[in-house]
Amino acid sequence: MGREFVWARAGNLRLPPSRRSGADPFKLADQVRAFGTTVQGMPTIQVTRGARDELMINDGVTRATRIARINSDAMIEVEVIDDRPSWNLDNLPRVKERL
Repeated sequence: MGREFVWARAGNLRLPPSRRSGADPFKLADQVRAFGTTVQGMPTIQVTRGARDELMINDGVTRATRIARINSDAMIEVEVIDDRPSWNLDNLPRVKERL
């Protein structure tokens, strides 16, 4: 699969099973200090696309949480690094549910 970038609402991204509780509060504080309310200079969030085009974060839970805290409907560009159309991600919480 080549690199594919799509736009997604930060708050609607699904958390991976290993991060069901959300972002690490210490990492989040560091990111707020480093980036504030901007996405400029922030590494791209990497996701897996599952059934019904749901997106699960592979790398970037803290980044997505920081943006969603500012505005859970904020649109951000994410990189789809894996496509799993048979994966149902409905059981995974969304970022906005763990703010």
